[in-house]
Amino acid sequence: MFGKLLNHHVKNQEITVEFEKKQSKIHIITDEIWNVFASFDSEEEPSSAIEGNKQRDTEFTVVKKDEYLQIATKSVIAKVYDDFKIDFYNAEGKLVCEDYRGERVVRKGVSEEFIQMALLEGHQVEQKKEHYKIEVLKKMQGDEAFYGLGDKTGFLNKRGYEYEMWNSDIPDPQVDSFKALYKSIPFYIALRKECVYGLFYDNTYRSYFDMGKESDEYYLFGAEQGNLNYYYIAGDSIKTIIKNYTYLTGRTYVPQIWTLGYQQSRWGYESENQVREIATNLRKYDLPCDVIHLDIDYMERFKVFTWNKEHYEDPKKLIKDLKEDGFKIVTIIDPGVKVEEGYSVYEEGVKNGYFATDKDGDIYVNSVWPGKSVFPDFGNEEARTWWGNNHSFLLEQGVRGIWNDMNEPASFEGQLPDDVVFSDGVKKANHAKVHNIYGHMMAKATYEGLKRLDGRRPYVITRACYAGSQKYSTAWTGDNHSIWAHLKMAVPQLCNLGLSGMAFVGTDIGGFGSDATKELLCRWVQVGCFSPLFRNHAAKGTRFQEPWQFDEETLDINRKYIKLRYLLLPYFYDLFYQSEREGLPIVRPLIMHYEKDEVAKNMNEEFLVGENVLVAPVLDQGQTCKMVYLPDGTWYDYWTKELVEGGRYILRDAPLDVCPIYVKAGAILPNYTEQSYVGEKEQDTLILDVYPGEGSYTHYQDNGEDFAYQAGEVNEFHIKVNKDNTCTINLVQEGYDAIYKTVRVNCLDHVVEFKVNDMEQVNGGRVIKVTL
Repeated sequence: MFGKLLNHHVKNQEITVEFEKKQSKIHIITDEIWNVFASFDSEEEPSSAIEGNKQRDTEFTVVKKDEYLQIATKSVIAKVYDDFKIDFYNAEGKLVCEDYRGERVVRKGVSEEFIQMALLEGHQVEQKKEHYKIEVLKKMQGDEAFYGLGDKTGFLNKRGYEYEMWNSDIPDPQVDSFKALYKSIPFYIALRKECVYGLFYDNTYRSYFDMGKESDEYYLFGAEQGNLNYYYIAGDSIKTIIKNYTYLTGRTYVPQIWTLGYQQSRWGYESENQVREIATNLRKYDLPCDVIHLDIDYMERFKVFTWNKEHYEDPKKLIKDLKEDGFKIVTIIDPGVKVEEGYSVYEEGVKNGYFATDKDGDIYVNSVWPGKSVFPDFGNEEARTWWGNNHSFLLEQGVRGIWNDMNEPASFEGQLPDDVVFSDGVKKANHAKVHNIYGHMMAKATYEGLKRLDGRRPYVITRACYAGSQKYSTAWTGDNHSIWAHLKMAVPQLCNLGLSGMAFVGTDIGGFGSDATKELLCRWVQVGCFSPLFRNHAAKGTRFQEPWQFDEETLDINRKYIKLRYLLLPYFYDLFYQSEREGLPIVRPLIMHYEKDEVAKNMNEEFLVGENVLVAPVLDQGQTCKMVYLPDGTWYDYWTKELVEGGRYILRDAPLDVCPIYVKAGAILPNYTEQSYVGEKEQDTLILDVYPGEGSYTHYQDNGEDFAYQAGEVNEFHIKVNKDNTCTINLVQEGYDAIYKTVRVNCLDHVVEFKVNDMEQVNGGRVIKVTL
């Protein structure tokens, strides 16, 4: 395809490589992030995932050898050969990632006659394409495990599976064979015994990833359209790879703290009276809750930016009344705008050219919930601003968050044709190119609108994503079902989303489709309690699954874990501070911190929250004893405080009300006092659960709502557990006025409490040491 290597040119940190048939570029973004580019459809153009200039001044060398061109920074060495084959090495010269030199071998297909026979019986027969227009084969070294790729089905380790990047609304129960879901995040981490690297294929067209299913000799990614445009990401650990990837594509901001509380939802709460009843029962049954979601039934005939005044007579009063009891309202917004004369959103969009058109320039019409609908062109900056400003209608009523749905984009009269005309952020582009970034652009429009209109940290939820969506939105995994297989899939799904940069994620607790059983709901809330997005949501026509809809035991168990979440809110909040600074996820697979552990490599049924809290939920019906794997180290049972040595499996009794939780020695967990919602009472005591050992922790305190923390209005505590069985607490920054009055340290067998004002002034900060 490229031919013989001929020459090269260097300009700034970009090396243009000339071949017989084609030229390519290697752009050194940073010491550890390299862009590999060759034009197939167009010249190099701005990325939807990467915003701003990410290039850092980096020292590098370029040397022409007999058979290859060698490019090197202090951390990465690349050797470029004929036909644009590239091998990447680390600084010590160890081969890390190698292009495959052999021929691709595709499984032989079947005859057209057989396909037609199979269709008669209802079978779909896949005919795999022999080659893609753009195709990269990487040699399999033999010990690779693959992680990331967004919210794909299946297990944690993607080795041996194949996937497509094409945002898809599939309401059927998703199983391992599904190749695409709602999000397209073409980034993966390859872990080998002695090294690790990441690769981000920034091509928004439909793309394909075969992670060793086709052959044990290679894995591949490719596309029919777009360009060869991937980023090789180096690092010495999975954590470093994630930091580098999120440096490139953006990081999740610290959310408003109430968004980390429990959220109750259903499609649909059809009237004001029903919403008030839900709120009353949440408080009546002592279930802490901060958010009630309103699905499409709140709108007038499903028209966005309207209110159904027949069933919601006075939405402003409703929201005001609920606010007085601590509830915030989040409303759904779909992209489809109803075609209707006199409807201002439609007419403004038509007048200003804000809707997608067909290839002849006429506004494209399909059907969604409102009936005949048109689709905003979110790649058009003016259209994004207009869309964002429309949210003032909801904010003026008191709405606190926006939930973007159906933004793959989904449609009822077949998928939008590839030639529907949108914008890609720079110029006109067809649907084939824009499809995978449509939800991303909608989330961006919503985020920017809320930030501009409200000033607080926007709360945006999205179903469809692309790489970089973490800058604008939280996300949920879409229309799952109330089945045990989907509870079990939730763990690797959330872990891989986190490894893919999406820190603020969750599943519909209890399942969206089908009917939840009480046992399933109890086990799901134990997973949801530790998921960043903590929302119970179910579909119209299914069994109501609010916790009080079952028996007393179910209610008690849900209450127990919802209250546990509120106890640990400051811990989750601190993790988001870390995520904004370093890009690390909240929910993490064990392999992220135990890369040499062969058991952790394929651990699908446990996860870490941060680095030091291990959750081993029961994921099978009827199971009341859990085989828990504890990695190396010393661990404490969260419930019993029993000390357990790791590096082995243990059996833990797990009746329905017990989710096995283990805390690593040396850990510090900040707690809040009990509350029914965030802000119900002043949290003037910093409560620290301290586990003897050695460890350190940073805790943050701010106003929990706006962006003042980014200007330094934050209190920062550095806490250290020492091997002499003492704990040092150091207040290193005092930028927020409402500082804690008291610190309470919960040791295993006693409590130490002191006033913040009694801490000793040392080097501009305050410090105290307590004995555990």
